[in-house]
Formats: sequence, structure tokens, C-alpha cells
Amino acid sequence: MASSNLFILAFFVALSLSNIEVGLAARKLQQLPTTLPPMPTLPTTLPVPLPSIPNLPQPTLPTLPTPGSLPSLPNLPTAPKLTLPPLPSFPSIPTIPTTMPSIPFLSPPPAPSTP
Repeated sequence: MASSNLFILAFFVALSLSNIEVGLAARKLQQLPTTLPPMPTLPTTLPVPLPSIPNLPQPTLPTLPTPGSLPSLPNLPTAPKLTLPPLPSFPSIPTIPTTMPSIPFLSPPPAPSTP
């Protein structure tokens, strides 16, 4: 049991020390000057002639009807008027009495008489 605890402790120490190295390496990379490498030159190509756009046949569109030649729209039938039943009334909140009722006290027992 002690050897496993020692192994776990050594593992955590090694892990924490490796994290320190990673942090230092990241700081060093951030402090380097940011110079971009030279870009390679692209070779120039000869201009290629673009193909001509072919002439496509234009379809003939039908003429739209004029508003006078359209038939009139039929009238929609009227719907019967809906009547809803009245809503039920909510029960009223009962009133809370504001006075305290008197508590009846029992009369004390009669005192024993002395003979």
C-alpha cells in the first residue's frame, strides 16, 4: 500500500514539473518575433481565352389575362354568430371574524365546608 502511495506521489510531482516546462516553452514562443517566412512566387500562366456564351433560344411567354376578362369571385356564405355561455361565478372569499370569541371558564369546585 505504501509503494502505491509513493508511486502516486512521484507521478504527481513529475506531472507538475512537466507542466512548468510547458509553461516556460509557451512563454518563450510568445516572446519570439513574429516574422512570416517569405512566400514562394507563383509562376505566371498564359491568359486563356474565355469561351463565348452560346445564344440560347428565348421561349415565348403567354400573355397575362387582363383584369376585365377574369370572372368575379363568388361571395362567401356568412357564418352564424357564435354565442358563448356565461362564465360560472367564482365562489366568494369567506370573511374572517375580527373579534375573538369568549372562552367559557368552568366555575371552581365549591370549597369544602368546615364542620
